[in-house]
Amino acid sequence: MSALAAAGEAWQRVSPRYLWADLIARLVPGVVVTGGLCAVPIASGIGWLWALPAVSAVIAVLVLALTPKRVRSIGYRLREDDLVFRRGIMWHRVVAVPYGRMQLVDVSRGPLSRAFGLAELRFITAAAVTGVVIPGLPEAEAETLRDRLVALAESRRAAL
Repeated sequence: MSALAAAGEAWQRVSPRYLWADLIARLVPGVVVTGGLCAVPIASGIGWLWALPAVSAVIAVLVLALTPKRVRSIGYRLREDDLVFRRGIMWHRVVAVPYGRMQLVDVSRGPLSRAFGLAELRFITAAAVTGVVIPGLPEAEAETLRDRLVALAESRRAAL
């Protein structure tokens, strides 16, 4: 286990409501793509083309089945000098963002997120690859965390 993901330290999780928002966000495109692919064999009359919507449906079901585990894998932790963010089932991503390197901390809410009372927190640093997005935070928690991170970032930059 890496030093960033040390055992015994508590990770903050995203809201349980984010699971439902993410399931809906993945279900709608799956249904639309599968439905659209059904038009191909209907219009052409070629029977073996029904494999296209079948494959699309299987992929959509697999994505939906893995969504709860993927959502549970998302977490963050505030440490003394940085924020550590993790996500992923098969491809684990653990990113540490030093407070002094944060240039922008943004809270955004899409229509589906607003319906569930959620927001996402986005950090932008000078390095493009460290762009971190924490989805599925309750709106009040996202606002509080943003304000806290901005204050920490300003104090750390002032110390440089």
